Amino acid sequence: MEWRDRGIVLQVRPHGETSAIVDILTETQGRHAGLVKGARSRAMRPVLQPGNQVLATWRARLSEHLGMFQIEADDLGAGAVMEDRTALAGLNSACALAVMALPEREAHPAVHAGFQLLLQAFEDPDLWPAIYVRWEAGVLSDLGYGLDLAKCVVTGETEDLTHVSPRTGRAVCREEAAPYAAKLLELPGFMRGRGAIEKGDIAMGLELTGYFLERRVLWPVDKQLPEARTRLISELERVGAL
Repeated sequence: MEWRDRGIVLQVRPHGETSAIVDILTETQGRHAGLVKGARSRAMRPVLQPGNQVLATWRARLSEHLGMFQIEADDLGAGAVMEDRTALAGLNSACALAVMALPEREAHPAVHAGFQLLLQAFEDPDLWPAIYVRWEAGVLSDLGYGLDLAKCVVTGETEDLTHVSPRTGRAVCREEAAPYAAKLLELPGFMRGRGAIEKGDIAMGLELTGYFLERRVLWPVDKQLPEARTRLISELERVGAL
């Protein structure tokens, strides 16, 4: 068995004295793990950093085996992210969530494409938190739990949508939401592509996606949101980006 694809390094776990088990996210093979010999060498350590994009060749005798990766550098952009504490928190959260939420060896090309967009967006501190939230919403959608934000679940109206039902994941307009606002989740306008990002929008977006990631993706398999995501929220709060 053999395949070759570009992938984003998600996680590196030491294995023995010199090797590591590496998780990468590829367009055609999804989240895939493999053993990399010599992963802890001086030459490979800069390559095998979360967020780096690599060329990976995977080989195994049988498809169900862990298999071996041969890794080559492609785009080592993670180094720039590491110089920005807040962007690094965002990268770590995205990597941890991808490892936790995405089934192994199941292709999710839209999630992969969104991750690549997020990596590019880390250069803009005013933009990437919103793209991160939308990436999480994309993970939900690609796993079959997408939020329906196109129209009000009660009236069918497409304007002035301000909340989301925690039961159905569908949008609710302001008038219908008013009597039940305390029981609903707030919907920031940027998640519908409407208006500029305002104060409090990122916090609302993270609460919204986190709620459904926990209950629809993670809790059914006895998992919690990763600690890296909690650290991201703390870091965004520190810099006043929530």
